[in-house]
Amino acid sequence: MNKEEIQEWFKGLQDDICSKLEQTDRKGKFKEDLWDRPEGGGGRTRVINDGAIIEKGGVNFSAVHGPTPDKILEALKIDQADFFATGVSIVMHPHSPMVPIIHMNVRYFEMSNGVSWFGGGIDLTPHYVVDADARYFHEQLKTCCARHDESYYSQFKQWADDYFYIKHRKETRGVGGIFFDRLSANEKFSLEDRWAFVKDVGSQFAPIYTHLMSKNKALPFTDKHKQWQYLRRGRYAEFNLVWDKGTKFGLDTDGRTESILMSLPPQANWEYNHIPETGSDEQKTLDLLKKGIDW
Repeated sequence: MNKEEIQEWFKGLQDDICSKLEQTDRKGKFKEDLWDRPEGGGGRTRVINDGAIIEKGGVNFSAVHGPTPDKILEALKIDQADFFATGVSIVMHPHSPMVPIIHMNVRYFEMSNGVSWFGGGIDLTPHYVVDADARYFHEQLKTCCARHDESYYSQFKQWADDYFYIKHRKETRGVGGIFFDRLSANEKFSLEDRWAFVKDVGSQFAPIYTHLMSKNKALPFTDKHKQWQYLRRGRYAEFNLVWDKGTKFGLDTDGRTESILMSLPPQANWEYNHIPETGSDEQKTLDLLKKGIDW
């Protein structure tokens, strides 16, 4: 296993996910935008717009390298070294408020001083929380984690609850999922073990999300549901712009801005001090945007 093999696998993952999403959507097609990073490397941004189910989405691959920016060196508390980073990042915003937003990122980071690790995560952000969908999502992730280590799911679920948390709103972004970072080799796991896990996580995306797309795409909704969707998209944008480390890393390393901000929804609303009606479906969803729920 080396960085070239990892990079090629991520490219194949991007190809497979785009193909499966197009097959399920049946209308939308991904458009590819190839880009180069002046300091080293580049990527393939693939965006889908105005599909039958997906309103806007992106499946991005990148592999960038060069001198490590000072901000990252300071954060890692290490001396100057070159870096290499590659991965796939995905966000899907559906037309229907009954179909959830989903995000996934799987990545590899390596430095010229010998430091290397894997990171990633996958989380689900329903506009309306549906218990059955949340349970299905978490069951798939728990099964995936268990194939590699029994401690992974509980550890990475807690990490996701803490990471995908909108601190200034005191609510989780959605129903969570799993999140992990700086998974390196140690006494228990080799780097190859970590890589096997990351590949398994990446392979979960297409079957999970195409199932949720197909299950919920035909559910009826009203303008009230759409207005709530726009408000929830606003919360999603707040997290990505204020708290998301991936957004900050991309901007700090002079990544391609259009590709980094692909995760933002096509339309979002902010209403001053919006308070849902007591007992409404909207209020029930807010009540479930909490850490530590055992789905």
